[in-house]
Amino acid sequence: MRLVNFLLFVFLLSGCVSANKNATETPKTITLSRAEYRDALYGFWLGQCIANWTGLVTEMDKIGNIGEIKTGEFYTRNDWGKPDQPSIWGQGVPSDLSATIDFVTVKPDGIWGSDDDTDIEYIYQYLLKNSESVLLTSEQIRTGWMTHIYSAAEPTPFGRDPEGNYENFLWVSNQKALDLMYEGVLPPLTGSQSLNPHYDMIDAQLTTEIFGFFAPARPDVALQLSDLPVRTVADKEAADIARFYIAMYSLASAVDKTLPMAEQLNWMAEQARKQLPDDQYPAAMYDYVKALYLANTPWEKTRDAIYQRYQVQQLDGYTISSRNLYCNGCFAAGINFAASLVSLFYGEGDLKQTIKIGALMGWDSDNPTATWGGLLGFMHGKNAIEEAFGKTFSNRFNIHRTRKNFPNNGIDTFENMADDGVAIVDKVVVQLIGGRINPDDDRWVIPLYP
Repeated sequence: MRLVNFLLFVFLLSGCVSANKNATETPKTITLSRAEYRDALYGFWLGQCIANWTGLVTEMDKIGNIGEIKTGEFYTRNDWGKPDQPSIWGQGVPSDLSATIDFVTVKPDGIWGSDDDTDIEYIYQYLLKNSESVLLTSEQIRTGWMTHIYSAAEPTPFGRDPEGNYENFLWVSNQKALDLMYEGVLPPLTGSQSLNPHYDMIDAQLTTEIFGFFAPARPDVALQLSDLPVRTVADKEAADIARFYIAMYSLASAVDKTLPMAEQLNWMAEQARKQLPDDQYPAAMYDYVKALYLANTPWEKTRDAIYQRYQVQQLDGYTISSRNLYCNGCFAAGINFAASLVSLFYGEGDLKQTIKIGALMGWDSDNPTATWGGLLGFMHGKNAIEEAFGKTFSNRFNIHRTRKNFPNNGIDTFENMADDGVAIVDKVVVQLIGGRINPDDDRWVIPLYP
């Protein structure tokens, strides 16, 4: 797991921890306001929804054809605001969410719909809220999935997909994991390479990022919390990539907030980079993208270079193209990880700019976009998000758009969802971190090492 690597990060903190003179003194701690954290979690759900639905407009529009890049093969910044092009499964029809490539938002009287970028995270939060232990068991995960996700053979309210199957908003590794659960297989075998041929798809990124927020400033604990959920759908490099995102989410509470946002994200990313073994392709992708960013390469040129290096030339051990998968592995964790790093670095902490770049990147564009929309939404908070867009948004969320068997016919609010997240952090702070809740000032006191 390499969790010990993250204990080193405490020595880099400045201004937010108490000094230690020797090993006999009280461990370093960080204090966090529960009220401010609640607002940050609201921002997470709101930012993720905005980014998710905006990214869906361009999802799978541009995935590249193996060979030299041709003009128009990928979107550029000049395509923002222009007509959306059909996706690979669009049958010649652009997205019905927006005729143009633009932000997709919901007015105050509307309701955000769940999608695969938000719904399984919602399930895990629901399970943790109702669990005495914050370490979910294989049986809890299997029961939760089977209770709240429609099976592949079950008639659903959503009709059928173009191939005639019942639509249940579950794909690749997630779908295979659920199929295995119905066969009696328990996690982590449901995500293992030996049983799940889609083990290296993007799915763990979508389902587990939120665990980073359940262990603020303690990525080692976040990775402990998320270990089984990650391996429910992922193995090998895809699992490491998911851990990178989880660590980023946890480190958002440890970063020096006096720094410019771009520097905050750079520090967080460098710490999370330690989750990636140096001899495997995710680490190579990270180093390659960052080097191009630091060289002031335009983001479109960086994206094109990623395509050539990894999908055409298959360098650094990334050999998806040789497997002749549908859409050349456009759902793969690897190519979408590299793409996500472009929007992370080049967006430089600007929520709208990050979403724009993410939506124009290509491949499974809604997924990386939702990841950074959620992280930046958390770091900015609700009010800053609405100020950036110059409008207010709906606070309601319909989990039953894609899932089932939740209270209130599936209608929830971001306020309630943030409250549930804070309640989970309460349990994590006490059960795993060994910290405490200070009732006098409504703050958590979190030790930064055991």
